[in-house]
Amino acid sequence: MNDLVPAEGTPLLIGGKLVPGGSGVFATINPATEEVLGHAANASADDMDAAINAARTAFDTTEWSRDHAFRAHCVRQLRGAMQNRIDELREITVGEVGAPVMLTSGPQLEGPIADLSFAADLSENYSWKTDLGDAEQMGINSRRTVRREAVGVVGAITPWNFPHQINLAKLGPALAAGNTVVLKPAPDTPWCAAVLGSLIVEHTDIPAGVINIVTSDNHALGAQLVEDPRVDMVTFTGSTRTGRSVMAGAAPMIKRTFLELGGKSAAIVLDDADIAAAASYTAFSVAIHAGQGCALTTRLLVPRSAYDDAVAAAAAAMSGIRAGDPTKPGTICGPLISAAQRDRVERYLDIARSEGGRIVTGGGRPASRDRGYFIEPTVIADLGNTSTVAQEEIFGPVLVVIAHDGDADAVRMANESPYGLSGSVWGKDPDRIEKVVSGVRTGTLSVNGGLWYHADAPFGGYKQSGIGREMGVAGFEEYLETKLVATPA
Repeated sequence: MNDLVPAEGTPLLIGGKLVPGGSGVFATINPATEEVLGHAANASADDMDAAINAARTAFDTTEWSRDHAFRAHCVRQLRGAMQNRIDELREITVGEVGAPVMLTSGPQLEGPIADLSFAADLSENYSWKTDLGDAEQMGINSRRTVRREAVGVVGAITPWNFPHQINLAKLGPALAAGNTVVLKPAPDTPWCAAVLGSLIVEHTDIPAGVINIVTSDNHALGAQLVEDPRVDMVTFTGSTRTGRSVMAGAAPMIKRTFLELGGKSAAIVLDDADIAAAASYTAFSVAIHAGQGCALTTRLLVPRSAYDDAVAAAAAAMSGIRAGDPTKPGTICGPLISAAQRDRVERYLDIARSEGGRIVTGGGRPASRDRGYFIEPTVIADLGNTSTVAQEEIFGPVLVVIAHDGDADAVRMANESPYGLSGSVWGKDPDRIEKVVSGVRTGTLSVNGGLWYHADAPFGGYKQSGIGREMGVAGFEEYLETKLVATPA
């Protein structure tokens, strides 16, 4: 496809070497055309074992975890290497992920690369030691110091929807904090992770074994990574169902886990808001990247008195968006990642119809697309907040519009969900907005279109949306242990 991808397929990175997979290769598919783009190394259980061993050895026998300045230098090298190959990475991202090219200037590529600087700076500037001063206990006066140290070997398991953002949001802080890493990316987007291997080997001073990249179509290798006692921590982004399995696999060793899981976030529109603007904005956001974002506000909660107007505005916005070619600059809604994901979305649309939902716009595959895993941007009306499509994560360009009976009812409905990842509030009265913001149990909230995503902003959820925070100082500290040392004063 381009110079970053060898004709025989991308290799694994294990112990500082680019190696073939013990189980041969597997194909990666262009979701917009259904064509085979090429191949990636298919790791075996032995390959995963070797990667874990390499990471363990690098952590235990090198100065990586103690040399903060060197780690910052290496993370900046990785950022520079990716920036130098940005056009090739962009081509891979659009082809493999089906990401609209316009998104690659932001969270699909350029943003996450730039965010590596935040992690590198933290490695140099973080307060690794804190003096607690003297304290006397049982006649002994002691000076206490709190030290922050790397957790150890981190197993990182990542999804396909925003692969660069999530891969780097784990690699950057984990490495900057002094850990070694085994990265197991989703089999749908192996190249986005695998191409980092040659950049690391050829353009950085990262020691052998500090980063290991293991691509495979075998999901059992993820479980192997979770359950191996040589791995000190698992960081996982994906579905809540798989997150439960990760927790169960880590539990026998009381292993640290970071989980960023599903969402069914609500956009709450108050009765003093610009109803049409709020509905249109929410509908537009749900169509971005074909709705394949865990933090998207896929429930639109609007005042009952303005329900018809809100449905009409959302439908008008959605009907103006065409599921199209992700290589075209004007496309915001590309394909779903796979046939299986398209089938999943279609099943939910059938469920909505069977439960009495009204498909206002969209509702199926676009007639103009005979190839590719496309679904029309869709608005569903006339269902309640306990309906299946209002409670379960669809992961497609589907918005459910639901009526509420006032601010308190809207907060209740927003919280009437197993998830608590994100949300938004639309209104004019600051006091009412603050009361709603305080009442919603979710990890991030946007008010009147404010954007919370940034390198220094912690991201994560309440309830079944996860454990811990990614990005920001809080995300960096997920990869640290706390040690208290006392010496005679």
